[in-house]
Amino acid sequence: MTRRLAVVALACTAVVAQAQSDKEIRIAHVYSKTGPLEAYGKQTQTGLMMGLEYATGGTMQVAGRKIVVIEKDDQGKPDVGKSRLAAAYADDKVDLAVGPTSSGVALAMLPVAEEYKKILLVEPAVADSITGEKWNKYIFRTGRNSSQDAISNAVALDKEGTVIATLAQDYAFGRDGVAAFKQALKKAKLVHEEYLPTNTTDFTAGAQRLIDALKDKPGRKVIFIIWAGAGNPFKIADLDLKRHGIEIATGGNILPAMAAYKNFPGMEGATYYYFGIPKNPVNEWLVANHYKRFKSPPDFFTAGGMSAAIAIVEALKKTQGDTNTNKLIKTMEGMRFQTPKGEMTFRPEDHQAMQAMYHFRIKVDPAFPWGVPELVREIKPEEMQVPIRNKR
Repeated sequence: MTRRLAVVALACTAVVAQAQSDKEIRIAHVYSKTGPLEAYGKQTQTGLMMGLEYATGGTMQVAGRKIVVIEKDDQGKPDVGKSRLAAAYADDKVDLAVGPTSSGVALAMLPVAEEYKKILLVEPAVADSITGEKWNKYIFRTGRNSSQDAISNAVALDKEGTVIATLAQDYAFGRDGVAAFKQALKKAKLVHEEYLPTNTTDFTAGAQRLIDALKDKPGRKVIFIIWAGAGNPFKIADLDLKRHGIEIATGGNILPAMAAYKNFPGMEGATYYYFGIPKNPVNEWLVANHYKRFKSPPDFFTAGGMSAAIAIVEALKKTQGDTNTNKLIKTMEGMRFQTPKGEMTFRPEDHQAMQAMYHFRIKVDPAFPWGVPELVREIKPEEMQVPIRNKR
């Protein structure tokens, strides 16, 4: 009798194990399929799918479990993102979620992850507050944060005798970006902050305020631009900034936006990614396969989507396909993983991915329709004292 019970128990265990391996791993990707940041969202989706393919060796499986990605359009609207994420957790029964594109949408989504006790891997929304004051333990981020942007750009611009005015969008991305940039400056002096609506097309009035703040100042004069999505803030150069000895500086961006950089040869800044900069096997695979499929190089947010996918697969490999949230959190805290940018590490304190940034100088190359960011130097994660801003 005992032996028979043991055989039955073993059979039951085998059935449970089989059921576990047959069950899909369901991932929601909530992003701007439409809306002002649509171009960014689409790149992230492409990168996410290519990253899952790369990290699973083309099988789209981990530990015998099939990965299924469910796409949700947040339209760039906080209330829509919030409801889409709740539906993904509650109705679609996803194991974890990735996204969103906009910082404003991300801030609305953070409490939903906490309510459902499921991981939200933020990619590519940037605002510091996401892994700062609004953070909870279910939030991880592979995308860079405002501080990483700010500190790396300060490396490029923070010199004695430099005066800086900032031009940014009037929402979480712009305001967190300027706050972090201001905190990162040690030598240069910030004399004016200009915030404009995200849908601004006429920059004349804002530009005039920037010029007035800088024109009579001694030393090197710089307008540092933090801008995402629609609108071309580089139009302010048409107001003859050179007459006042004013330069423009900015961080990296998607390739279509960097067409404007061709007008500013020698401009310096720091970027999160440019396909020609990192030298590692993951980036080589991404560049080669993206060219093969789309006849174009991978862009800024394609690399981010791939990084998010690799992080998920690496964590699931370590848990042997177990999607238990607490087990995943424990696994991902401090986890190191290889990305198109090289190694990233999830900092245990706030789950922000520590990563390299790239100090660049713009070169005009007739072969490319955009200004080419040539590497001045890689800024290593350990060089950037990125503040921990949550209250953990």
